[in-house]
Amino acid sequence: MLKKFGFSQYESKLYEVLVSSDQPIDVNMIAKHSGVPKTKIYEVLTRMVEKGMIMEAISEKKKMYTGLPLNQAVERLTAEFQSNIEQFKANTSKKTFRDDRVWTFKVQATIRTQIKQLIQDAQKSIRFSAWNDDFNDYVSLLQEKEAQGIDVKVHIVGEVHADLEEVHYFIPTEDDVYLERFQLLIVDDQEIIFATTEGKEWQAICTMSSPFVKIFAEFFYHDVVLTKILGKYNDTLMNDPEIKNIVAKLRY
Repeated sequence: MLKKFGFSQYESKLYEVLVSSDQPIDVNMIAKHSGVPKTKIYEVLTRMVEKGMIMEAISEKKKMYTGLPLNQAVERLTAEFQSNIEQFKANTSKKTFRDDRVWTFKVQATIRTQIKQLIQDAQKSIRFSAWNDDFNDYVSLLQEKEAQGIDVKVHIVGEVHADLEEVHYFIPTEDDVYLERFQLLIVDDQEIIFATTEGKEWQAICTMSSPFVKIFAEFFYHDVVLTKILGKYNDTLMNDPEIKNIVAKLRY
């Protein structure tokens, strides 16, 4: 009876005897009518009790057993089958695997489109750093995402108006000869786009590779911290030629 539901032959025979009896019976009667060897009977009984298919009680110092009523057994097996189906669906559903490849692309318009799409896809956080004129292409979208509850932090080279909670401005001077135009976007701490110029041409990389994401996240916070330090101690630092030279090389 129960073999079709994954029970062993002995388990099935034992249950058939118990559910067919109109009263609880002891081990000797079960062994006699089920055909389960006496050497196995206690082991099989224990398994069936643990599986919830039979019940046991002590009557006059003797263990007695009865089977779960057939209608209850059907309900229990149906529920278990449905649960297994749901678990099977969950375990075999499509899974998204991290793409560790590093993609490269060029052309400013393409880079802008890719950055906007990644910002749009953000679910938790956005870290964005760029020069002010490039940042203007994304400011309204960033404000929209922040209004949706996304954690947005921005670092800007130059001045720009941005109605965002956390914006850090770095104002370059004529001494900042090492500065190069760039754009850095980190979304959900899982994916980055980094774009920079070579001559007059833009080129970019996009990746979900964990080492790259970690490096560029540190790169972003490096800029934020450096900007804060310069904002607070600029006069002191810039009066020391050696430190001034080092700081200039640290920028980006």
